[in-house]
Amino acid sequence: MSDYITVYKKWEKYFSNRGLEVNLQNSYLEYIQRLLSKNLPLIFETEHLSLLLERNETYLNSVVHGAESHYREFKLRKRKGGFRKISMPYPALLECQKWIYKNILSKVEISYYAHGFAKKKSIVTNAKIHINQEHLLKIDLKNFFPSIKKGRVIAMFCKLGYSTEVSFYLASICCENDCLPQGAPTSPSISNIISKSLDNRMFALCKHYDIKYTRYADDLAFSGDKIPVRFIDYVNQIVTTESFEINKSKTQLHRKKGKRIITGVAVNGEIVKAPKSYKRKLFQTLHYIEKFGLNSHRTKLKIRNPNYLESLIGQLNYVLSIEPNNIKAKNYLSLLVEIDKARTHNNVYKT
Repeated sequence: MSDYITVYKKWEKYFSNRGLEVNLQNSYLEYIQRLLSKNLPLIFETEHLSLLLERNETYLNSVVHGAESHYREFKLRKRKGGFRKISMPYPALLECQKWIYKNILSKVEISYYAHGFAKKKSIVTNAKIHINQEHLLKIDLKNFFPSIKKGRVIAMFCKLGYSTEVSFYLASICCENDCLPQGAPTSPSISNIISKSLDNRMFALCKHYDIKYTRYADDLAFSGDKIPVRFIDYVNQIVTTESFEINKSKTQLHRKKGKRIITGVAVNGEIVKAPKSYKRKLFQTLHYIEKFGLNSHRTKLKIRNPNYLESLIGQLNYVLSIEPNNIKAKNYLSLLVEIDKARTHNNVYKT
């Protein structure tokens, strides 16, 4: 608080010494106070923004008026079929987005019910909320990032306290084709900030029915002793009025106890584990690698992915993030780490 007051008084003295008109001085000081009270950086106009981002105004204008040329696009295959379009910002724009995330977005409070892209939250904390519940309702939001339009992002920055012009530039830096791109480091945080209203309304509805609620990005989960069918209609009304859309083909209502999968985590009673089928397939692959060697395994299955070893290590870390005491996963991870070390050593020796 003392830093906030010190900075405020410096600007007050600066404007007074410059001889600014009282009305203009008060307008500036009100703007400064609004941002400092939220621990947000002061950005007075677009020229000031370009200095903070260490980019010239010509570059910023090219992003604002033609963001598409600052991204490279590719497709990733979805596990259940189809493709997801990824828009990756080029390095210059990526640095700008990282600055916005670090200095602005990371300081904004998000909903307690958001577990995706949230500090000290994960797929595990998301699933644990729903352990030992009779009914479970899973709902997926359709085209989550693309459904958040640039106008809503501008409004978000304005609500944080920035001027309309600065908010327009900040939103333009974070958007592509007038919506949030899948692949920008700012998109997850912005989606959580904008979805806070959705989360709060869902909680109010769930409190009335004594139902638990969490959201992990576009995955909504509800659980309790009983979830009536009409409850889904109320959820749909809230989703629609918040400018989102339910992917009805993915809506699932479980009314019998047993194993359920919530954001990739298997929930059975009070126990959370990595899905059994996932572990079985992974451990079988690792068994063959341990028995025949990585190169022999890759040759036999004609695996050409240059990052295959890294992907297996990632899968094991995923299992261990859910089951930290899984001895089998730990042993296989040690095996892969040794293989990776040997490979690195050989490559260094060859060069």
